[in-house]
Amino acid sequence: MATIMEQLEELYPEMVEIRRKLHAQPELSFHEEKTPAFIADYLEELGVDVKRGVGGRGVVGYIKGDLPGKTVALRADFDALPIQEDTGLPFASEVPGVMHACGHDGHTATLLVCAKVLMENRHLIKGTIVLIHQFAEELAPGGAIEMIKDGCLDGVDVIYGTHLWNPLPLGQVGYRSGPIMAASDRFEVKIQGKGGHGAAPHETIDAVAVGAAVVQNLQHVVSRQVDPLKSAVVTTASFHAGGPFNVISDTAELIGTVRTFEEDLQELVINKMDQLITGVCASMGATCEFTYIKGYPAVVNDPVETERFASIAKEIHSEQLVTEMAPVMGGEDFAYYLRKIPGTFFFTGSGNSEIGADYPHHHPKFTFDENAMLLAGKLLLHAAMTYQEQ
Repeated sequence: MATIMEQLEELYPEMVEIRRKLHAQPELSFHEEKTPAFIADYLEELGVDVKRGVGGRGVVGYIKGDLPGKTVALRADFDALPIQEDTGLPFASEVPGVMHACGHDGHTATLLVCAKVLMENRHLIKGTIVLIHQFAEELAPGGAIEMIKDGCLDGVDVIYGTHLWNPLPLGQVGYRSGPIMAASDRFEVKIQGKGGHGAAPHETIDAVAVGAAVVQNLQHVVSRQVDPLKSAVVTTASFHAGGPFNVISDTAELIGTVRTFEEDLQELVINKMDQLITGVCASMGATCEFTYIKGYPAVVNDPVETERFASIAKEIHSEQLVTEMAPVMGGEDFAYYLRKIPGTFFFTGSGNSEIGADYPHHHPKFTFDENAMLLAGKLLLHAAMTYQEQ
C-alpha cells in the first residue's frame, strides 16, 4: 500500500489542475465568492465536515481521525491582488486587473489535495485535523482575525502554515524561531499650505517643498532614532501634490509603510514620526494631519514547534536544504493565529529562473515553480501527523 507521501505524489497532477483553475479566476480580498464556494464544495465531496462563511468568507474543514489525539490546524489563504497579469501563461487570469501574484492559489491547491490524502487515511490519524482556508490575507484588517473570532481555532492545539516563496530556490525550506515576519503598518500625511502663482513663492506656503522636506527627514527616524542593532523600515511610497506647471500647490499627501518586529520599537517610531512631521511642517508655516494605521502584528513562531518542524523537515527532505533564515520585513496575518496558540510559519522555496519563476511577489509577471506545492504539502502533512506522536 502506498504511503501517505506517495499518495500525495500521485495526486500532484490534480494539485496542479486546481492551482491553474484558481489562478484563472482570481478574486480580491473581501470580495471572494466563487473561490470559497469551490473550496467548500471540493471538501464536501471528499466527505469532510465543512463550515462555510467563517468570519465572513472563510471555509473550515474538520477531519476526525479514527484514533484519539489532539487537534492540529493547517492554514492556506486564497485571495488575489489588484494587479494586471503579464505572465503570458496559458492559464493566466481571466479577470481584468486581478491576479494571483503571491502564490495563494498554490497554497489553496496544496491544502485541498492534502485534505484528500488525509480523508483516505483517517484510520491512521490521531485526533482531528482542522483545515483553515482563509480569505483576505492581502488587505488589512485581514481575514484571520475574524475567522478566529468566529471559532476557527476553538479546540485547536497547534497550527502550521507555509508560504511558497520565490526568493528561495525550489527545494529549499526556510524556517525561523521567534519573529520571522514584521508588523506591517500604514501611515498617511496630509499637508496644508498656501497656494499661489509659481512666480511669487514668497506669497505662498509651498506644500510640495514641505512634503519633500518631510520625506527627506523621515529617513532620519531609522538612521538616527532607532537602535542600529534593531530592525525597522520607514518607506514613503506615494507623494501626490501639484497641478499646472506654474501653480504652487497648497496641499500634498504622503502615504507609506512602517515595518518593525517589536511593539516598543513600533511605538518609538510612531512617536518620532509624529514629532518630526509636525515639527517640519510648523517650521515651514504649514499645518498637517498625521494618521498611523497599525496593520498585522509581527509573525512570531513558537520556539518549540519551530525546532520540531525543522527537525522533521530535515528528516523527510534534506538537512542541507532546510535552513534557518533571516527575518522577512513583509507582513502576514498568520500572526493572529500564533498569538492564540503555538505553531510555526515557514517558507517553501518556489523560485526557478529556468521557467521564469524568478519575479518577486506582487509583480505582474509573478509565477512559481509548481513542484514547490508538492514539497509544501509533504511538510504540512508530516508536521500534522507527527505532532500526535509526541
